Amino acid sequence: MVTLNSSIDVVLLTKNSQRRLKECLDSVFKNVPVNQLIVVDGYSTDQTLPILKEFDDTFHNVKIVFDKGNRATGRQTGISLVKTDWFLFVDSDVILCKDWYKKAQHYINENVGAVWGTEIWSTIKTKSTLKIFLIVTRKVFEVRGGTHDTLIRTNLVRDIKIPKKLHVFEDAYIKEWVEGKGFCVVACYVPFCIHYRPDDVWTFRGSLGLIAEAFKFGHPFVILKLFAAYGFYTGYSVYQFAVRDKR
Repeated sequence: MVTLNSSIDVVLLTKNSQRRLKECLDSVFKNVPVNQLIVVDGYSTDQTLPILKEFDDTFHNVKIVFDKGNRATGRQTGISLVKTDWFLFVDSDVILCKDWYKKAQHYINENVGAVWGTEIWSTIKTKSTLKIFLIVTRKVFEVRGGTHDTLIRTNLVRDIKIPKKLHVFEDAYIKEWVEGKGFCVVACYVPFCIHYRPDDVWTFRGSLGLIAEAFKFGHPFVILKLFAAYGFYTGYSVYQFAVRDKR
C-alpha cells in the first residue's frame, strides 16, 4: 500500500442537485481529506448553490465554476482545476461509505492509475438481489467505467481531451485513457458508495430513456457487451416501478 498525500481535491458535477447534496457532501467531508471541493455547476436554479455556500462557510475550501455543457465538458473543466497528485470524482447523489479514502489507499501502488468504489443502489434491500447486482455492476464497470466515486492519479489525465459529445460514456473514455497510459483501473467492493438514483429512473419511461442515451452516445460493440447487464437494470427498474405503484 502506498500512502497518498494528506489531502486531495474532489470534483463534483451539479445541476439542480439539491435532492441528496447535503448527505453527499457530509459523507465526502467526513470520509475524505478534502484539499478543495471543485464544483462544476450547470447553472442550478434550486437550492444547490445555497447548500454549497453552507459547506464553504464551514470548510472554506469550496470552489464553484459554471459550465453550460454536459458531463464531458464538466469533467474536463473539473480536471483542469485539480492541484493535488490524486483527485476524487464524486457524483452528487451518492453517499460514501465510512473511511472511504482510507480503504481506497489499500489498492494504490505504482501500477494503479485509478480506484473505483462499487456503487450500490439505495433501493436494494435483500442479500440475494445485492449479490446479483454486485456481479452485474462490476461487469458494467469493466466495460464502460464509472465516476460515482473514483480516485484518479492526476498526471495521467492532465492531457486528456474528452470528446464534447459524450454526455454519457465520458466515464468509459476516462477509464480507457488511464489504461492507455499503461496503468490499472481497480474496481473494488470496498470502499463503496450508496447511489440514490432519481425517482424518474424507476419508471418505464425513465428506464427506456437511459437505454436510449446509451445507444445514442455509445459504440455499438460496447452496447452489445452491456446488453445482458442493461437487461438486468431494466428488469429491476420495472420491478421498482411496480412496487412504487402499489404503495
